[in-house]
Amino acid sequence: MASFLNDLVRVGFSKVAIIIFGVGTSVATARLLTPEQNGVIATLLVYPSLFMVLGSMGIRQSTTYFVGKEIFNIDRIRQAVTQIWLITSFISMIICFFLFYFLSKNIPDYTLVFVSISCIPFSLHNTYCSGIFLGKNEIKEFNKINWIPNFVTFIGTILLIYLFNLEILGAMLAFLCGHLAIFIALTIKGENLKINSFHFESEVIKKMLSLGMVYASALLIISLNYKIDVVLLENLSTSYELGIYSKGVSIVEYLWQIPMLFSSIVFARSAVSKDGNAFSVKVAHLLRLSLIAVSLIAIFLILFSKPIILLLYGKQFLDSVSVMQVLLPGVVLLTIFKVMNMDLAGKGKPWIAMKSMILPLFLNIGINFYFIPLYGSDGAALSSLITYSLASFFFLHFYSKETGIPIKTILHYKKSDFEPLWQVWHKVSLKLKK
Repeated sequence: MASFLNDLVRVGFSKVAIIIFGVGTSVATARLLTPEQNGVIATLLVYPSLFMVLGSMGIRQSTTYFVGKEIFNIDRIRQAVTQIWLITSFISMIICFFLFYFLSKNIPDYTLVFVSISCIPFSLHNTYCSGIFLGKNEIKEFNKINWIPNFVTFIGTILLIYLFNLEILGAMLAFLCGHLAIFIALTIKGENLKINSFHFESEVIKKMLSLGMVYASALLIISLNYKIDVVLLENLSTSYELGIYSKGVSIVEYLWQIPMLFSSIVFARSAVSKDGNAFSVKVAHLLRLSLIAVSLIAIFLILFSKPIILLLYGKQFLDSVSVMQVLLPGVVLLTIFKVMNMDLAGKGKPWIAMKSMILPLFLNIGINFYFIPLYGSDGAALSSLITYSLASFFFLHFYSKETGIPIKTILHYKKSDFEPLWQVWHKVSLKLKK
């Protein structure tokens, strides 16, 4: 438990930095650009973000699994991952460009598209490297650098938009610089991917892709549930509505950093855990704590959503208030999935997530087609609320069946649930006094 708590404290500081700089970037683009321009930025980010998931081919997860189980030598795994990275980066960039060309209607300049898709190889590189860190259970090392993209993006956004007046191009260049910065940091540390020989690791690649494709399919379906509303808003509504929606979502999504505070730890330790059932019981414990924390913050955001939006984004984004209020209950429920999926993914069972998300995805598309023309950004938020809730209930059911832990036991609170919070608080207090 002591080791676990040490990891938790380290991850906590990293996640706080990610939230602060992420929100800072969102505030900067809202204050310096119009809702329509923010809508264009959301469009430019949606396809690359999907291909950062699909293009990863689940290699981060399968790398964590293979490294953690010591199935192959670490040098062979690193060589195989490098070869996969070079191939997937090229293919992902090409496909992503054609998606922009054929499906996007609000791109003012294709220079923006080239900047956007240039992020893909750096993002994939960083994702693949993180799988090696997690598989080796190097939580401390991983969290020393994973806040860098948000920090550089935040600074770059202010400099390029405010000082150089580059507007949308400045925002996209800042996003690219964020991914490039952690790539450089990994290179300096000597933890980057690189070709050590011309030997093609076909055996390792085949086995990694065999498991990775299952992860990739699951991650794609999950990501589509989060992103499909942006794609449909762009095609069924206006850039203004998309900009309003993106700002409402940007605050709400940071609530997921609370359960994600535990996710890296859960994933890494599950991959090397000797007693899977006992670890699942611990994950259920973490879920109960996460639900309390997320619910309390969500209630606060609902009650004070209007002054929060006005303070952060200004009057031009006042319509984002209703988007945030509608989304919040669904985000609270989806905490169930966010926490517990990392346990099953770490055990090499990503198909459980796929089963839970596939029906809500199709339902999400259908509801969006109906609601977006009628209600714009609020319609997209309502669709997400319905499908997030449904996916959470599905996943809780499947997780219970897979682990053999009754739903009642998973959600039942005990006095002992709160003991780790006091231990963490004690550790944080000691660190702050030093």
